[in-house]
Amino acid sequence: MKNIFRIVSFLEGISYLLLMSLGLYYKYVLNDPSFVKLFGMPHGLLFMLYIILAFLIKKEMQWSNKTLGIVLLGSIIPFGTFYVDWKYLR
Repeated sequence: MKNIFRIVSFLEGISYLLLMSLGLYYKYVLNDPSFVKLFGMPHGLLFMLYIILAFLIKKEMQWSNKTLGIVLLGSIIPFGTFYVDWKYLR
């Protein structure tokens, strides 16, 4: 389960960065919201999967509530999922 969470964490982080960089650039600079629509749905699904998996592996990883909070916070901060992988999943 940990390896699945690591993969989802990586993909969620990449999708978030693409949404916040290319998606917002195209939407607000080039007035083309198509990239937000393109990256938005996969990111939303990966985000929900990340949250669900974090709760599911909490016991396996022996995380405290504080650690779980940090892991969950990592999903909304740019590059946060990469920090979580480096700090808590290796």
